[in-house]
Amino acid sequence: MADAVTSTTIADDDRKAVIQLTNTSDGTGESAVTKVDVSALASRKSDGAACTGCKLSKISYTTFGMSVKLLWDASTDTICLDLNSEYSDQLDFSEFGGIQNTSGSGKTGDIKLTTTGHSGGDSYVIVLTVVKEF
Repeated sequence: MADAVTSTTIADDDRKAVIQLTNTSDGTGESAVTKVDVSALASRKSDGAACTGCKLSKISYTTFGMSVKLLWDASTDTICLDLNSEYSDQLDFSEFGGIQNTSGSGKTGDIKLTTTGHSGGDSYVIVLTVVKEF
């Protein structure tokens, strides 16, 4: 058996994408699973340019019983944001343009997710708003 997970794109336009993530754990958890695949986001309408990266602009989340690490994908993943267990919050980084991808070699622009401290019945709901880069 595996965790019951969803990844739903709520909006995806020329400037930003909004993605809702959910997980109800059976105790398996997730390890460095790609949640924002920039190559799958919509191209820019004016010239067809593909999205090559993103900045984390806003996040709303609730965690129950587990914590979550958001990671910038690269040869060696780097931390984007740690989400505490048993916590709900809304964070807005848009005032300064969003959290920049700080990964180095092998940088893909994608965002991955890892759960920690998960057990059966634990869950999360996360809504990410990312600003697209071309």
